[in-house]
Amino acid sequence: MPTLVAYDAIERHGGRWGMGADSLEKNKVVMAAGLRSLELAREAGVRMAFGSDLLGQLQPDQSREFLIRSQVLSPLEIIRSATVVGAELLGLPRELGTLAPGAFADLLVVDGNPLRDLCLLQGQGEHLSLIMKGGALYRNRLPAA
Repeated sequence: MPTLVAYDAIERHGGRWGMGADSLEKNKVVMAAGLRSLELAREAGVRMAFGSDLLGQLQPDQSREFLIRSQVLSPLEIIRSATVVGAELLGLPRELGTLAPGAFADLLVVDGNPLRDLCLLQGQGEHLSLIMKGGALYRNRLPAA
């Protein structure tokens, strides 16, 4: 599965990092081919998981992959790639990507509907009211009941 956010990062930052015009132009071709590969994979029924190769200072850009993929995939396909499909491909469909007894209890409560607005999954969690990892609260901005 292509990690298109890496090419997006090159497009946004490459010039100031010293990449030449030829490299930046080649990057555009590679990005277009990556988007086309998503279309071809979907048309062929390939199960696509979500992932990113970004490290260090670029790590906050990982969720930009959702927006890039939205050029060819639906929000539901993208969210499933990061949840249930990833869990299935890892062989952990009962533990990950599900809300069920015995699951790892990883949960996000989003301020809005990401099926209508994938931007809600951007910004390093600024639109997440609750984050639970392994059943433990990591963040809780929900009002007390």
